[in-house]
Amino acid sequence: MSLTSHGAETSDNWILLHPAYLEMKSLDVEDSAQLHAAFLAYMDLTEVRRWKEVSCVKSPELQLVLLEGKEKEGAHMQTVLALPVHKSLSHRSIRHMLDRGFPALLCAVGSDSTLVYQRMTDGLVTPDPPVGPFKDVGRRQHRKRRQQR
Repeated sequence: MSLTSHGAETSDNWILLHPAYLEMKSLDVEDSAQLHAAFLAYMDLTEVRRWKEVSCVKSPELQLVLLEGKEKEGAHMQTVLALPVHKSLSHRSIRHMLDRGFPALLCAVGSDSTLVYQRMTDGLVTPDPPVGPFKDVGRRQHRKRRQQR
């Protein structure tokens, strides 16, 4: 602990004293790396992305901290599973997340605190086509070659 100019004590590691971190810690999840990842995702969702009604809950089946919140006022509730990138996720864990009934996001948390969100779905989802100057160039060239024959 150090002293500020007003004489009040502040922590060198403010995370350990943050109310949201203390609430997550009280859920008795043994995986401290996942707890830290969940806290970083919580801070991103609440402070950067301005999600509404973000709360933390324990998944007894997975023994992990989950986040629940709304992307904006009036939106549907979503569940976020934050995991350090070195942790694996089993099919059973994914199934449990999808069976919760909310849309689910996986948040991969890097060692440098980089956060990458991915939507978890029940099945394959066709992505939007890539955009840019490279779009369909290969197909057009292939068609031209076939027409020249």
